[in-house]
Amino acid sequence: MLRIHFTGADLAGVRMAARPDALWETILSFHRLRDRRGALVYGEWRSETRTRLNGETRLLGALVPARGYFPDFLTPPEGLDGLDTALEALRATPPARIHTELSVLAGERPAAAPLPSWAASLAEGRPEPFSRLLGALRGYHRAAVEPYWTSIQARVEADRAVRGRALLDGGAEELLASLPPMLRWRAPVLEADYPVDRDVRLDGRGLLLQPSFFCRGTAVTYRDPRLPPVLVYPVTHAEAPAAGCEHGDAPLGRLVGHTRSAVLKAIGHGGTTSELARRAGVSLASASQHAGVLRDAGLVVTLRQGSSVLHTLTPLGAALLHGGAQPVRERRRRYARKGPVTS
Repeated sequence: MLRIHFTGADLAGVRMAARPDALWETILSFHRLRDRRGALVYGEWRSETRTRLNGETRLLGALVPARGYFPDFLTPPEGLDGLDTALEALRATPPARIHTELSVLAGERPAAAPLPSWAASLAEGRPEPFSRLLGALRGYHRAAVEPYWTSIQARVEADRAVRGRALLDGGAEELLASLPPMLRWRAPVLEADYPVDRDVRLDGRGLLLQPSFFCRGTAVTYRDPRLPPVLVYPVTHAEAPAAGCEHGDAPLGRLVGHTRSAVLKAIGHGGTTSELARRAGVSLASASQHAGVLRDAGLVVTLRQGSSVLHTLTPLGAALLHGGAQPVRERRRRYARKGPVTS
């Protein structure tokens, strides 16, 4: 079990990540690629991704085992600013830190499977091994994460909407209590299902909560307690892919009429079905039906929170509402590549 200990200052410093983290999603998706669990959400993604890979898994597998520890330097905080910025930060990691973290990794590998020479030489600061690593990360991200970024953003934004409402309703403690079931707030400690027994003391530094599309089952945090505290946890996935989202623009043809447009506008930054009905001036049943059509069209994500459901716009829905064309073009390209399983 993981136990994260809070002070009053830490509660005041709890914050939500503003967007998905490019390298956390990359590394965690590499875990999902190699296991068979979560087939309903990740099964088709695995099949499609494997056809686009070109040797990146063999190279990344040296640093990211299927289970257990992987070096903290692979997921710098700059991942929130996009892949290019994150890779620059990774390249600037001090050699002493790389040496320390690779030593931990090597100590957890079987004696018969030592680190390959290129990986062991990363701590020497030579450009060739870093070029290999950064090239593999970029190639893998391009194959496994980039084509699905719109869906990743939609799920993370939906989770942020749920946590934001909890924060507004009851402050940081309510936000922590609203986290998924593998995380349990027992003031002043946040407990998490974890493969090892560990205590993390925030000591006034606060905590960054990072929802992740590819995190599954258990939350993840840095091993080095001196690093800025972050807790990566799974977003909520529906039990099955949303019907109709893999059949081109047919569902969008159903998006007509004043009432449905009013419901789309009413969703705005998120709302329950009751709130949509009140804002759009329609019945509860009508709001639910129109929200379902918008969801089938890929414009809305719906998450259940307790006894109610919360609807939020996807990037495509926001673009349509505000007149932006670029996300629509991205979605069409994604369909042309046989895009992700939406969940």
